[in-house]
Amino acid sequence: MQFTDRADAGARLAEALRHLAPERPVVLGLPRGGVPVAFQVARALGAPLDVTVVRKLGVPYHRELGFGAIGEGGVRVISEDIVRSSRVGQQDLAAVERAEEAELARQAARFRGDRPRVDLTDRTVILVDDGIATGSTAAAACEVVRAQGAGRVVLAVPVAPPDAIAWLATEADEVVCLSTPRAFRAVGEWYADFSQTPDEEVVDLLARAAAATSRSSASGPAGGPSGPGVSGSGMSGSSAVEVDAGGTALAGDLTLPETAGAVVMFAHGSGSSRRSPRNRAVAADLNRAGLGTLLFDLLTPAEEADRANVFDIETLAARLADATRWLRRRTSVPIGYFGASTGAAAALWAAADLAAAAGPEPGPGSGPDVGAVVSRGGRPDLAAPRLAGVRAPTLLIVGGRDTTVLELNRQAQRELRCENRLEVVPGATHLFEEPGALDEVADLARSWFNEYLSR
Repeated sequence: MQFTDRADAGARLAEALRHLAPERPVVLGLPRGGVPVAFQVARALGAPLDVTVVRKLGVPYHRELGFGAIGEGGVRVISEDIVRSSRVGQQDLAAVERAEEAELARQAARFRGDRPRVDLTDRTVILVDDGIATGSTAAAACEVVRAQGAGRVVLAVPVAPPDAIAWLATEADEVVCLSTPRAFRAVGEWYADFSQTPDEEVVDLLARAAAATSRSSASGPAGGPSGPGVSGSGMSGSSAVEVDAGGTALAGDLTLPETAGAVVMFAHGSGSSRRSPRNRAVAADLNRAGLGTLLFDLLTPAEEADRANVFDIETLAARLADATRWLRRRTSVPIGYFGASTGAAAALWAAADLAAAAGPEPGPGSGPDVGAVVSRGGRPDLAAPRLAGVRAPTLLIVGGRDTTVLELNRQAQRELRCENRLEVVPGATHLFEEPGALDEVADLARSWFNEYLSR
């Protein structure tokens, strides 16, 4: 079983965990990669989401051999047999524990901030990770949450080797695993997108889940039966929406800070979706800067099954333009586009078509104009027939080591007639997976949108 990304894996895992909803469970994600998976599970089950920070204690000079684990709240699980057989002095073992305690405290404060840890006493706890290789961390997490008072422990993962699952079945009360391939080498090979989950994404997902839980406790389901209010700039909150794109219903996530002065629509690349962790990381950064975001799928699940559709730029651009009209009927704030890979071509194509429809001198009521476009690792060459018609200021961001795409962007830049700039992120490849690369993308995008959408 292949997963698109962690959000896709989480959505599928949630379906296999529906039977636990009546138990009112708590969902805990193992940082970092387990949190995007756990976020989808918690949202589907209407359960609170938290992070479980567990630190394994490795025997000095033989760190892969764990003599125990520690968790928040002073929880300490020690294997006295391993301590005795390691023949390492208590002073050295204590030094390991002190170092891990400091790291545990740092991670917990980084991820959760000043929010209190969710109380696990007598609760059914669903421990979620993005996959299991050896199972040692998952086993330690099971022990730690039991020590924190959990009444029942369910371990849930998208993929793991059969032998690890057999062992973990003795550590948890229930194990739910969607795929146990025998030819297992690494978790990442079962994902189309297994890019690193940055700390910022973990922080954002936990904050969003906490806010949703708070709203639900105070007033029932967020948004009410008629959905979220989105007119003017007084919009607020994050909600799942159904975008009407020319009669086609497309699933989306709309996040609108209370003081949002603009909204950025995301157009995803081939093989990706609104759940793309990279685009969500950029969107979270824009939200923190006070910009609204709309992440939505340009194709229905049935359409995505035909790979030819993901490269039909004209159709994708038409969907994006229709979705822009849908959004414009609900808000008067400026709208920008953030496109990735082939999605960047759709964004440029749609921006040109909307500009043409608005006429040479657009005025009030002339149409859903686009105020700015940012392309991340984009394929603007696929929008070649429309490049000269783009009026929106356009920023092209490309990784320095993504040489083929970089040359395509340089060629496309020569065809653009709008205000534009090409930014090269040194050392970055096509997916911007290198440390700090995606942060630079987010910084560049935020500055571009703040400059041009505020005009």
